[in-house]
Amino acid sequence: MELTQMAAVSKICCPNPRFPSRTQTVPVSRLSVLPKTHLNSLQKGTKTYDRTTSNDIKEAATSTLPSMSDILASSKSQNLDLQLQTLGPFFRVTAKSLDTNRELGRAEGLIRVWFGGRILHLDSLRLNRETLGMERSIFGIGLFIGAVAIRYGYDCACKTTELLAINDSDLYHSKLVRFYKRIGFKVVHEVTGSTIGDLPHMLIWGGIGTRMDAGTEELLLKWSRRFKSQD
Repeated sequence: MELTQMAAVSKICCPNPRFPSRTQTVPVSRLSVLPKTHLNSLQKGTKTYDRTTSNDIKEAATSTLPSMSDILASSKSQNLDLQLQTLGPFFRVTAKSLDTNRELGRAEGLIRVWFGGRILHLDSLRLNRETLGMERSIFGIGLFIGAVAIRYGYDCACKTTELLAINDSDLYHSKLVRFYKRIGFKVVHEVTGSTIGDLPHMLIWGGIGTRMDAGTEELLLKWSRRFKSQD
């Protein structure tokens, strides 16, 4: 009922004679008319953008990673013979001198399956005593040995690389931590054996030291120029 009355009232609206209408008549000549624009002209002037997908970015990044052949070829130029041995989830990387055929160092570890995916577990990196005094021992031979292990972990779809910089001696431990930080590892936990939380680390790694992690792909990207062929 109320709706009907409102509709009726709206139809009886009329101008009030006391207030004359202020409506003005504007000549047609003063009206501005917007020019017509064809859709084809807009399409011609539209700038085309390159559709770069995440897959394209990933492929470009992957192409810059050093391959296993790149690392091995680069080690030959340093008179190093690197060999990779695997047995199930376990692996071993050995470095020998091409001049003397003597072993200079080795790395051992395994591919560990975890809830977040596969992890490259670097159990140990050992250099012979005679190579520890060499100028290029840590940042030369150790870098090449680690590169083979990390590339192997990347090929096995390991997203994370983990290790323990063992604390056998203060001098060697400080060299290891400095070396791993330089190549891209970050400190996760200091295993001192003084707390209960250190027990799981000591059971896994068999000693005390500095727990460190890094992204496997990030490590290869960081050192890609060192190992990529310059052809």
